[in-house]
Amino acid sequence: MAKSGYGKRLAGDEEPDTKPDFAHLIPRDAELATFIDHLQDGAAMGHKVIAAAHPRYGQQAVRTSFRRLTEAGHLRWVKEHITVEDNSMRWVTRTYWSREPKSSEWWAEFVRARHGRDVTADYQPGLARVSEPEPQPTAPRDDEPSTAHLTLVQLRTADRRMALSEGECKQLEPSAAEWLARGATPSDITRALTEGLPPTVTNPGGLARTRLENKMPPKRQAPAKARARVTRAVMVCPFCDEPETSVELVNGICMECMPAEERTGYVPDTFLARPRQAPDRAAGPEVVDVTERVDALRRAAGLPTMRGGV
Repeated sequence: MAKSGYGKRLAGDEEPDTKPDFAHLIPRDAELATFIDHLQDGAAMGHKVIAAAHPRYGQQAVRTSFRRLTEAGHLRWVKEHITVEDNSMRWVTRTYWSREPKSSEWWAEFVRARHGRDVTADYQPGLARVSEPEPQPTAPRDDEPSTAHLTLVQLRTADRRMALSEGECKQLEPSAAEWLARGATPSDITRALTEGLPPTVTNPGGLARTRLENKMPPKRQAPAKARARVTRAVMVCPFCDEPETSVELVNGICMECMPAEERTGYVPDTFLARPRQAPDRAAGPEVVDVTERVDALRRAAGLPTMRGGV
């Protein structure tokens, strides 16, 4: 998981159980897209982290697929400036994921709409919601006794007038456990049950029950959270972190971080598996230009080609 306020977030309004369809992607990208789609909200999204968790692909493969998933419209990195009402401020970078590929225009509007968003619940890890603790369960007698049980047993040491039987300790254990769950210490319980006792205590179990119930400490309350909102949001290149305000982003990636063939629109022959050449029917079977074949298939599917364009 990423630090609170960072990591993966769903960009669209897809239902959590929507079945993804990545048939438009090549197999490796589709496999990594499925992997990312199954990550929970807030998961770390660095290519090194994903590579360490994925059983089949290393850092370079994940990085390349990240680029293609970004160009296909599934991923965007957005840096958000958060201002809290106590006047504290910070920048955070979120990775937004969409199961459905979105256009560059859709993503631009999405980033614009982040301005002014209330993000109180996301960006204040120090003020996290405190859930109400559950009372400690009564431990079976053949196991180690609970702290609550031991506290009640040791009352006889603190004051002989509050010597409880084993049965009374079992009955009162849930109440003592609730004290501990609400932040009290064993010393707090002992003090509450032994201070100001009458000269003679004829029913220590009944007195302990009454005091445990009447002096029960209040439940711990979650601290109030200062309101926080997005005061600025910009899309950034996932590889160099440059914002769209300083560099041109094409399909979410700056030109410097694009492969050379995408920047120029041409792949030199020396980078191909074999040079391009006109087919020689008399010389034997036709040599297939794999790059050209892939481009033709991508054009037919309405996807960007290796040389740019559609």
